[in-house]
Amino acid sequence: MLASAGVILALGVMHVWFTFRGNKLTPRDAALQARMREISPVLTRRTTMWKAWIGFNASHGMGAILFGLIYGYLALMHGALLFESVFLQLTGLVMLGGWLIVGKRYWFSAPLRGIAVSFACYVVAVVLARI
Repeated sequence: MLASAGVILALGVMHVWFTFRGNKLTPRDAALQARMREISPVLTRRTTMWKAWIGFNASHGMGAILFGLIYGYLALMHGALLFESVFLQLTGLVMLGGWLIVGKRYWFSAPLRGIAVSFACYVVAVVLARI
């Protein structure tokens, strides 16, 4: 469980880092980035697609960090609570499974592999806890 949480935590930290540092999450086409800074989504004119892009990436990374911290903490400090709670186990499984599905459909191979490893570690931890 700790390995599963650690992988997601590391992915989240890298994602937030890449959101605010360097060019890893910027378009290769400078003209596209310029247009994203000018165009608003249909939902509201109070932001731009660029600001939404940065916000979505930051909050996505923060969610992964939160997952990693909470499940890592529970595994280390409150294992009995974590492994006796069907709710917590299903919540983690659904979240990791959701990231796995989204990752397969929309992301590139590195985060998908990390999530697959995290998902596998999570499932093994839950199974071993039930034996």
